[in-house]
This record gives sequence, structure tokens and C-alpha cells, in this order.
Amino acid sequence: MRKLGTRRRSLWAPVFAGKMADHSPKSVLFVCLGNICRSPIAEAVFRKLVADQNISDNWRIDSAATSTYEVGNPPDYRGQSCMRKHGIPMTHIARQVTKEDFTTFDYILCMDESNLRDLNRKSNQVKNCKAKIELLGSYDPQKQLIIEDPYYGNDSDFELVYQQCLRCCRAFLENAH
Repeated sequence: MRKLGTRRRSLWAPVFAGKMADHSPKSVLFVCLGNICRSPIAEAVFRKLVADQNISDNWRIDSAATSTYEVGNPPDYRGQSCMRKHGIPMTHIARQVTKEDFTTFDYILCMDESNLRDLNRKSNQVKNCKAKIELLGSYDPQKQLIIEDPYYGNDSDFELVYQQCLRCCRAFLENAH
């Protein structure tokens, strides 16, 4: 009987460890210049997608800026209006990317080449950078690589950002499973 008990434990351990590894949370940080337009829209869209799939517990989701221009501010009112129109909750206060973000997030997804250059430069100053830094647009099925800043635009520019973020976040979520 003792031998059987030992054997059961040794068989159970790898199965249990495997299940734990499969359920470890993933993490994504969305980044733009000021963290008041594009990245909070992407964050809100992605939160809604994972909530709709009932997998919120599997994800850590946030957004941040490469600059300090808007730190402490809420998302742009036009972005908030666009999200309300689509029934997507949006609560965020702008913050700048930190060194810890590069070591704690699995993915850092940014909106344009300038963000990508800034993030790659900053990541080179961080030991043990584990984040995969990419353009969010690299997931766009319509191949629109850059998500343009709508700040100097109008409501239709925010709608365009929303539509791009929705396509890209859906594709990213499918690939990240």
C-alpha cells in the first residue's frame, strides 16, 4: 500500500505542475506617447475582450506613456465618448512606462515607430527585460501597422483608433492563448 501511495504522488506532481503552468496569468502593457488616447483605448478594448471570454483572471492589463506630458490625467474626453458609444468601460489615469514594466510584463504593445524606438532604447537600460516589445498594429488582419495619434483630430479619428485597436486586440488575444 505504501508503494502505491508513493507512486500516486509522483504521478500527480507533474500533472499538477503542468496545470499550474497553463493557468499562469499573462500580462500586456499598451503604450503610446501620452497615455490619454490610443493606449487607454487599447487597454479598455482588451479588458472588454477578455471579460467577454470570462478569462480576466488570466490577464494583467495596463497602459502607459513613453513621455511625461499627461501623467496623472484621465483619458481624452473624445476617447471616453467613443468608448461609451461602444459600451466599453474606461477607467485609467495616465502614467509613464517604468523599468519594472520591462521585467514584469510579457508583452509591451505600442502604437507607432516612435513609441517602438523609445521602448527599445529604454529596454536596453533594463537588466532581465522579459517583455516582448511590438507594434500593436503588427496583429492587424488589415495590415495597418501604425495606429495614428488622434489627439489633433476629431471624433472620427478616435473611432478609427477604436476600430484598429479592436481588430488588433482580437488577433493578439487569439495568438496569445
